[in-house]
Amino acid sequence: MQRSGLRLVLTAATAGGAGADGAGADAPGAGRAGAGGAEVAEILVVGETGDGAEAVELARRLLPDVLITEIALPRLDGHTVARAVADAGLPVRVLVLTARDSDEEVLAAIAAGAGGFLRKDAPAAEVIAAVRAVAAGGAVITPMVLARILARVAEALPAPETTVTPKLDALTDREREVLVHLARGHSNAEIALAFQVSETTIKTHVGHVLGKLRLRDRTQAVVLAYETGLVKPGR
Repeated sequence: MQRSGLRLVLTAATAGGAGADGAGADAPGAGRAGAGGAEVAEILVVGETGDGAEAVELARRLLPDVLITEIALPRLDGHTVARAVADAGLPVRVLVLTARDSDEEVLAAIAAGAGGFLRKDAPAAEVIAAVRAVAAGGAVITPMVLARILARVAEALPAPETTVTPKLDALTDREREVLVHLARGHSNAEIALAFQVSETTIKTHVGHVLGKLRLRDRTQAVVLAYETGLVKPGR
């Protein structure tokens, strides 16, 4: 079954990097690779700008599925763009594509509400997969960067016997279990299979988790799960 296309807005800085590998506006074939020849969502670039403030305006006006942004932009940087989109409550997900991959940049992007963080030298297939994952509500971080972030989180975690999780007190037992699965990178479908319930039920649980913990998205839920000691790296 054919699905409607995923709509993107790019900043000019990211457009060159993605397009160079074939993931830009003129890469319709990139959106049609699927198992068994099934058609999947096209990726359509509906807007492009080199200015952070204009990127926010395009997000408001065009309501793309994903806004791909560089960090260094005129007027508003990528972090501010992500925060403005999140604070406005727009149904737009933000993917940061940049050469600046320090831990501080990644954590700042997550805190600002970005759903994904990739290096600009990522292969086209990885960028395309990230776009689809972020558009679907998932979270994506370049694997090598994620390994560094998790190592830092592990170092900062208190010993198990001293772990305090008052932030999680508002959750039911099932919601905590769902949060554990989120932290381990499981999709809604995988969690539904594990609990033998419908995917709609899991979406409801995820919504309750995010709402009760006042989190913007699944990325922040993952970070909180590790920060509180609910999940330990490697387990």
